[in-house]
Amino acid sequence: MSAMTANLGEFDFAGDDNVVPFQVEGLDVRGRAVQLGPMLDTILARHDYPLPVARLLAEAVALTVLLGTSLKFEGKFIVQTQGDGPVDLLVADFSTPDSLRAYARYDEERLQEAMDEGLTSPPDLLGSGILAFTIDQGTHMGRYQGIVQMDGSSLEDIAMVYFRQSEQIPTAVRLSVAELLDRDEAGKPRHRWRAGGLIAQFLPEAPERMRQADLPGGDGDEGHEIEEDDNWTEARSLVATIDADELTDPQVGAERLLYRLFHERGVRVFDPQKVYDRCSCSRDKIAGVLRGLEAEEVEQGFEDGVITVTCEFCSQVYRYTAEEVETVRAEA
Repeated sequence: MSAMTANLGEFDFAGDDNVVPFQVEGLDVRGRAVQLGPMLDTILARHDYPLPVARLLAEAVALTVLLGTSLKFEGKFIVQTQGDGPVDLLVADFSTPDSLRAYARYDEERLQEAMDEGLTSPPDLLGSGILAFTIDQGTHMGRYQGIVQMDGSSLEDIAMVYFRQSEQIPTAVRLSVAELLDRDEAGKPRHRWRAGGLIAQFLPEAPERMRQADLPGGDGDEGHEIEEDDNWTEARSLVATIDADELTDPQVGAERLLYRLFHERGVRVFDPQKVYDRCSCSRDKIAGVLRGLEAEEVEQGFEDGVITVTCEFCSQVYRYTAEEVETVRAEA
């Protein structure tokens, strides 16, 4: 991965659906920034989600892309919520190095009631429950999962709690989602989605500098205020100045935002990493599921002589005749 140290305007900007790694050596900060456009539109349009659900899933996708692209091994990074709100499940699944899929599950009646009452914030939609961050390194490696309680906070706040409790790395996260209403080349009205995000982490060479104040209700020594490192205090304050529109505005872009935030400290950006809407489902994988079912479950799955399986992520439909199912199960 090569660094770009030229002035703005002397190199091509990453643009949409590209994660931009960056480093601020003067503050011992590293991170990634992203703006999502066409990829996000494809994911959300596939399911025709109600607007509040689409906005919530878009935020989860931006968070997952920021975190998943940091993996240095072949595997998966999964962000998943499980709550008692109208949107009881969100899943965003990133497979290295560049593939993402996502979907949301919601109760139509409860969602409509929440919308009628104006209760459409992320805490209102998700309710109480958990947010799980899962790192899966494959069949022969251990699977790590960090779980954070959803307590009425935003996704970005919950993500920062996760890093504080599980990773113990001072981390700042910003996320934003926007709807664009414009016209296409033929002049017809068009609705588009955009999402943006930035993650900044304090990673000094001396680990003892990575001190941070305890979370409210934490296990720190009561009565002893912990002072943060000055560099991290400055970096966190700069990230806090980001306006939500800056994260999604295509005229700003990741590089311009990073320059605005950190140019006085010397920010370097690295080669962007493209991300794609790409599902990992396949006919072979579905066949593997059929092999693992009990005979009674298989029989119950037939309708008009065919078993139909629809991928929840990409909506791809797989159909198996009785003869095909018999052949598949004979291979078990």
